[in-house]
Amino acid sequence: MAKKLLLVYSFLLVFQSVLAQNNQVTDSVLRTTVIEYNINGNEIFFTPLAPELNQISGAPKAFYTYYWEFGDGNYSTAENPKHVYRNKGVYDIKLWATNNYDTGKPPTTRPKKITIDTLTAPYKKVASMNESFTLKRNREPVPDEEIVVRMSYKNNKTGTTNGKLYMFYNEYKYKANNFELTDIRTYHHEKSTTDDLIAYSKSTNDSQYLLASASSEAIPLSIFFPDSTERTNLPSTIADSKSYYKNFEMLEFGNMKPNEERTIFFSLKTTPEMLKDTSAIITIRGVYVPDDNFDNHKIKDMEMEIVTSHDPNKMSSNGTSLNFRAVRSKNVIYKIRFQNNGEGPAQTIRLEADIPEVFDKTTLQIIDMYPKCRICPEQEVAYSCLDTTFTNSQVIFTFKNIYLPGSNQKNVADRDSTKGFVKYSIKFSEDFKKVKTKSKTAIIFDKNEPIITNYSATHFNPGISIGAKMGINQFSSLKNSKSYFLGATISPYKSHKWYWQAELLNSFHSYSAETLVEEEIRGNAIGIDALHRTTTNTSFTNIDWEIPLLARYNINNYIGLGAGVQSTFSVSEKKEQNILVEEFENTTDFFLMNSIVTTAEEKSSFTNFRAGLLFEISTKFARVGPSVSARYVVDFKESFSHWQFYAIWSF
Repeated sequence: MAKKLLLVYSFLLVFQSVLAQNNQVTDSVLRTTVIEYNINGNEIFFTPLAPELNQISGAPKAFYTYYWEFGDGNYSTAENPKHVYRNKGVYDIKLWATNNYDTGKPPTTRPKKITIDTLTAPYKKVASMNESFTLKRNREPVPDEEIVVRMSYKNNKTGTTNGKLYMFYNEYKYKANNFELTDIRTYHHEKSTTDDLIAYSKSTNDSQYLLASASSEAIPLSIFFPDSTERTNLPSTIADSKSYYKNFEMLEFGNMKPNEERTIFFSLKTTPEMLKDTSAIITIRGVYVPDDNFDNHKIKDMEMEIVTSHDPNKMSSNGTSLNFRAVRSKNVIYKIRFQNNGEGPAQTIRLEADIPEVFDKTTLQIIDMYPKCRICPEQEVAYSCLDTTFTNSQVIFTFKNIYLPGSNQKNVADRDSTKGFVKYSIKFSEDFKKVKTKSKTAIIFDKNEPIITNYSATHFNPGISIGAKMGINQFSSLKNSKSYFLGATISPYKSHKWYWQAELLNSFHSYSAETLVEEEIRGNAIGIDALHRTTTNTSFTNIDWEIPLLARYNINNYIGLGAGVQSTFSVSEKKEQNILVEEFENTTDFFLMNSIVTTAEEKSSFTNFRAGLLFEISTKFARVGPSVSARYVVDFKESFSHWQFYAIWSF
């Protein structure tokens, strides 16, 4: 007994030790940033104490970016900000630290409350908005993390105004919600309200493009700069937005003085179901109605890229889930973003982006870029411009004669000024295949080593192709067999190589069983032999359901192979039997003395289950449309093995 207790005690000690080790590992992953500050009256100096960074191997030097909220409607992206409060009171300080080029999750930060008792420094409200309406975020969305969206608006009118603000999120084109709204922080008495507009939908097309050719020589571009944010039909904007987004928030504001600037803060928790590692482009839309008495309003669509880590150099696409039937006339949009993390400005930035074979390079169109500049002409020029050239498999964008500050450059406080991007669209080629594509970009700042981005993938939804099928079955082992069928097939739409196909066939089959003859010779008392003969003929008339399931492989556009399994059972079976009984007598030759014919009929349902394997070859005129095939079914009931010859028209 003592030995058993000693063993149990030893096991518990080992188990507790293992748990302690696991807890230590878990605790080491949970990193926190601490807010420190010094108070001088109403002037506060803030300092973040962030944990050590874990450098991603091969990436630029890891660093933190910071986003502060001071609890009075003001914010900062500086590392060590100074803030002057206008009024006495208690304020909640919040901080989000984002780890760039780091292998871990962003550290969490516990908010702090500070109390302002005295006003020693003068408060000065600094105008910061160049536009009357902006949407910005503190970082790119990562699944199961929090982001903050800042909606800033300004009264450009000459008088006090009242109006509305909308924020739309969670696009219908993604099945799962990407965001959960957890908090709205307002500081100027904005209040949430219900939408009482009677809206109607109107199709609009506000595309703006810089048109580029795929010529290896000069690339002439036409530049169009319409103001795409101004609108005059508010009901149409709201209706269109509701048809595109699942969720929205509407807020009313009032008593806004001329040139006054305000900001509302939205906390959004990215859901675990958010698309992971797809480099997908998602959007949040803001609508600003500066005056309740007019239909004029402004729209901002804020694009974001779903990421798995915070890397400022990224390639993304809106083609993560495409409908193959409808994609031929549509554009796939790519966005390459980059950040100069050097200690000095970049004057030349070269982006070497892959173009998969399925795309037509001649359809490439530049939608937008930053730094904003003109398009390079044929000859060399001294001003800033964007040059676009092509190789067999790449498009090369080159920013020439620009000034993009480095994030580690002296006196550069705004890290957003060190970022840039190129956004472009491209169409599929005339005869493209339904295959997944992968693209990456090499980003080269001046003469530095290239930085390789993630892969941006596009893939097609399987889609559904319904087919009508008809043909005949030939049973070589059955007498008087006649069989034909009608049915339907279902498979992915226009698959490239491998795909599954299921079928349901309604077969009409008639055949005869082997004739059964039974003979018996008997003698009688006077020495005369007698012959007794029974002849049985059986025929079947069936309505069968055949259910094949097979894997098919397209060798090319014209020939395919397939193999699978097939189940068959009789929905209705009619069995007819004719029995002929004959009596013969003879001393030398038999002669008929008597005969009797009886007929029997039997009906049954859902009987005669069979299973087997199938192998086929098909010839096609197209992956969608007509095809003819030959199939051999190896039935586990040997006499039912058969050939099947049929035609399918797929839609």
